Amino acid sequence: MRIVILGTGAGGGLPQWNCGCPNCEAAREGRIPSMSQSGIAISADGINWALVNASPDLRSQLAANPALRPAGLRGSPIRSVLVTNGDIDHVAGLLTLREGQSFNLFATPAIHDVLAANPMLAVLRPELVMRREIALDQPFGLVEGISATLFAVPGKVPLYLEGETVETGQMGEQTVGVELTSDRSRVYYIPGCATVPDWLKSRIAGADALLLDGTLWTDDEMIRAGLGIKTGRRMGHVPVSGADGSMTALAEVPMQRRIYVHLNNSNPLVDPYSPERASVEAAGWQIGHDGMEITP
Repeated sequence: MRIVILGTGAGGGLPQWNCGCPNCEAAREGRIPSMSQSGIAISADGINWALVNASPDLRSQLAANPALRPAGLRGSPIRSVLVTNGDIDHVAGLLTLREGQSFNLFATPAIHDVLAANPMLAVLRPELVMRREIALDQPFGLVEGISATLFAVPGKVPLYLEGETVETGQMGEQTVGVELTSDRSRVYYIPGCATVPDWLKSRIAGADALLLDGTLWTDDEMIRAGLGIKTGRRMGHVPVSGADGSMTALAEVPMQRRIYVHLNNSNPLVDPYSPERASVEAAGWQIGHDGMEITP
């Protein structure tokens, strides 16, 4: 199994186009690495690839990774795309894949309903892009040599579907984690998750790798920084730090590698020189970066 992290940033990436926070300014000036928006690519043979989520930055992400470029005049090694929720930073890149290319588009029925309600996505011609509805907890072939299983994780509906009342710990088809398995490896990709319940700890125990939602360092960091009015949990993301954060929750759960992905521009973990970054790395975590390769 070969995994490439195409993008590590949350919605807006780093730097975010309209943000002048210290991290965004440092990224603009080249003092810390930039991050494109969240997604991974996976292959068992290095020839046939699947994407998990399709960010607005997908065109440049594909161009930056030689294995994902066309081998001839026309074509692509991308055989399938799986989306884990309907958030803009995970589905807007589907519009990049409209150029008459055949692939399978996997998602839960609820996420497919969200995609079908967007008339712009009709450019993905049905005779070329097969929209495959996937039931929770049922393994399926994602790409040659790789099996995937979707499972519900605590989350919420996309921002553009929110009503007056928002349930942030909703369990269902709207927000899913992915178990990825080959003949030798088991990996979990969970870019959005509101809490880390005991059943999730049990499920991922012993994994070869976990790529987990690391959006915010503290629940209220965007409020304290003057960048927003919502907590991380209100946005459907568990914080990394604190007694009820993901790092504490998973401290005793055995696994080979643990990697934070989907980092917001406000998060001090995006700064390689921050004390917060040092504390996370001392606890055995890695911070994902664009182009990072994982071969569990």
